[in-house]
Amino acid sequence: MTHKIRVIVADDHECVRAGVRYLLEARPNIEIVGEAADTHGLAVLLDAHACDVVVSDIGMPGLDGGSNAVPFLRRLLRRRPHPYVVALTMICHGPMLSGLRNIGVTGIIDKRDAADALSDAIAVVVSGRVHLSEQVRAALDAREPAPHLHAATLSAREWEVFQLYVQGLAVHEIAERLQRSGKTISTQKRSAMRKLGLETENDLIEYARQIGLA
Repeated sequence: MTHKIRVIVADDHECVRAGVRYLLEARPNIEIVGEAADTHGLAVLLDAHACDVVVSDIGMPGLDGGSNAVPFLRRLLRRRPHPYVVALTMICHGPMLSGLRNIGVTGIIDKRDAADALSDAIAVVVSGRVHLSEQVRAALDAREPAPHLHAATLSAREWEVFQLYVQGLAVHEIAERLQRSGKTISTQKRSAMRKLGLETENDLIEYARQIGLA
């Protein structure tokens, strides 16, 4: 018997969970092993059930307060091994969506695309590939002119510098910690901001807040 893809669904709206359940229960290769209405419930389910994919809203109550599940998802994706994550969202902000990719989310589905895209997204991410729904791709494509679409992906070093900077470290402190020159750190910080579409320090702080880094 073919192994079913085990899925946990997390969203703070019962109607959304019901809609996702309706879509996925029609697929014989997918089994829903749990549903959660908040991040705490998702954490409990992950401790109790083996799971291949988490389908999660990113705007539901978080473990650390507020209505942001991204910090928990970021910690989840640091585990080895970890389930794949398909994020459900209504956010159309390109830098925010790019930030989800940077923390390791491999499926991002705009809720308006869910009926057509969700089942396929689960199969795609389990195969080790990335799946972005039509609305998500449009939001990401709108960030920059076509020749630079791939520039939105930060390198590992740029992402490392970005995280340390928004945690409050100055450029010279990051340089000392990472044993690089201050000039190199400044260049990587500017490059990260450019790729994320951030022009000012206030933009950077707001973006970090949105993805749970600040």
